[in-house]
Amino acid sequence: MFDFNALLVAPAKGPVLDISIILAQLALIIVVARLAGKAVSKIGIPPVVGEIGAGVLLGPSLLGMELSQELFPLDQRGYLDVLARVGLVLFMFVVGLELDIKLIKGREKVAGSVSVCSILLPFTLGIGLAHIFVNSNATEALKPADADFWPFALFMGAAMSITAFPVLARILTDRRMHRTETGGLALACAATDDIIAWTLLAVVLAIAGVDGGHGHLPSWAIYLAIPFVLFAIFVVRPALGTLTKAYHKAGELTPTIMSVVLVGLLLFAATTDVLGIHYIFGAFLFGAIIPHEQAAAMRHEILVRLEQISVLLLLPVFFLISGLKVNIQGLGAKHLIPLLAILTVAIVGKYVGAYVGARLQKVPHWQASSLGLLMNTRGLTELIILNVGLEKGLLSPELFTLMVIMALVTTVMTGPLLNFTYPQRRVARDIAEAERAALGAEAVDRILVLSRTDQDDSVLVEVAAAQLAGAHPAEIVVADLQPQGRALEVGSGLSLELAEMASAMERQQVLVRRGEEIGIPVRVIAHASADVEQDLVELVAVLKPQGLVAWSDDPSLDGVVAANESPVAVVPAGTPAQDTDAPVIVHWSGDVNGEAAIVLGARIAVSRGTTLDVRGDGGRKQAAARSALAERGVRLAASDADAGPLAAVPTELGSFTASGTPGIRVRAELDAAPVDFAVVPLGSTASV
Repeated sequence: MFDFNALLVAPAKGPVLDISIILAQLALIIVVARLAGKAVSKIGIPPVVGEIGAGVLLGPSLLGMELSQELFPLDQRGYLDVLARVGLVLFMFVVGLELDIKLIKGREKVAGSVSVCSILLPFTLGIGLAHIFVNSNATEALKPADADFWPFALFMGAAMSITAFPVLARILTDRRMHRTETGGLALACAATDDIIAWTLLAVVLAIAGVDGGHGHLPSWAIYLAIPFVLFAIFVVRPALGTLTKAYHKAGELTPTIMSVVLVGLLLFAATTDVLGIHYIFGAFLFGAIIPHEQAAAMRHEILVRLEQISVLLLLPVFFLISGLKVNIQGLGAKHLIPLLAILTVAIVGKYVGAYVGARLQKVPHWQASSLGLLMNTRGLTELIILNVGLEKGLLSPELFTLMVIMALVTTVMTGPLLNFTYPQRRVARDIAEAERAALGAEAVDRILVLSRTDQDDSVLVEVAAAQLAGAHPAEIVVADLQPQGRALEVGSGLSLELAEMASAMERQQVLVRRGEEIGIPVRVIAHASADVEQDLVELVAVLKPQGLVAWSDDPSLDGVVAANESPVAVVPAGTPAQDTDAPVIVHWSGDVNGEAAIVLGARIAVSRGTTLDVRGDGGRKQAAARSALAERGVRLAASDADAGPLAAVPTELGSFTASGTPGIRVRAELDAAPVDFAVVPLGSTASV
């Protein structure tokens, strides 16, 4: 551990701080880390892999020992090490903050089976691999000379068993898989895996007999960790509920709230370090006990604040400190077989363990295979554990280098291999299926409304209600899909998703209440989307709504309408809620689509108490339609006979006017038989 006394009490005997060197080094680290992260993200690899690689490139692996030491002098590295440790504390807090036990709810059996099997098998194989390293002349040097066999072997098993929850969650959110059943299972399994693996690592370190550098403590002090954890869960966690109340009262993340969070995580990290485990466990624990209930926005703001300092400065320093310990040039041909053995144990152990655990719970083959690939994601979490092992003397420098290579390989391979087991097209379909399942199958008639944040969506709900014309059972589904914002690099992306969903649900509550007033359930589908139009197309295909209502300037409208087979009501952008006198405009095409459009237009016109403006080429059929509508009490626009066809072609959508008054444009594209509107009774509340 870095000796603070050497810096604060007797600086003359320790390294002399050259602030100009440190500042220049930090600038170099930030530039290289950002460039590397951007470069790999363009080919679908998580940016953290590039940033870890940047740390390795600045070390002896690429530059050689001499040049690396010139750039980062040995007598200055201690100061960088302090910054790296602070960054590590902040990141482990984020790992705990984004760990949500609710992810496991309803999936306990599968999550438990997959997690236990995906830890047990690689843990056992890791111990076996450690035995080979110790007893083989070719690999004997890989075990540190001062480490006993069992601490070394148990640590190897634990290091093989880790899954990086933040990196896995980021892969899922980037691929939109977190809203699918497979993604939900993966998150539940990774959350369970995190709890078991971190507990396992703490036990391994306790067995190894390392005490965090506080030799004056009695050997039994480590057992105080158990009551400390119980105290954190049952005393501190309820007390932290005041943070949520303070946040809602202030309406923002105040400096006081953020100060409480920072003080808490630092004290928790210090406590676990003193107790003889490691400071990362305290930071993780404090993040895990931060309240989740009605706190999505607060948690996201905490991450926003931490990203500015953690991702841009402190974590890249940690990657550098780790990279300086990696020396690929120091590896020779004799290390090739151990590297292959490590990769085999890590990949096969995790994949087979997760696959078998999933199949034991009757999970389909393709889904079990996807879980096996996802559970192989190690990333930054593995790098943290490897640094702990090197620091505690449980890994040799050569073995540390081999294990870092394994961590990078297993993280890089996840995304490309998922394209084979779970392609993006299937992801989009499964998202829509999950949303349909969440709505239930009770409703017979369902109208889909495409929401816009810059418009008064209550207008669309009124039109949708008119379109249903008293049908029962029925419901209105409001799709509030927003373009995906910039996900935080320090977290998994889940916090942004939850915060945006909470905001959308709050925004749409007025529509839900309006539905209660008119007696039609209004349900909201709200989430961020990397491809709004594609997600809406898939949603239409799965929901198969009886009608669609949208604003005329909706950028996704053309694509959605092209994939839609139900009548569409298009409301001109800017139409106010109180404008109930706007006519309903129908394009008469003389075929099944035109007849269906007239039926829908008549429903809306009667419900709103306004006129129906039938446009088209005229003819006997159109005249008969107008006559039948008039007999049933539909008010027809006086200009019907002279209006002629619309200026736009039937397939073009936009804002249309009649006598200078904005109107609702109705069109339909149906594969069904023609609608016989002439025999359907029409009234103020009855269906056309």
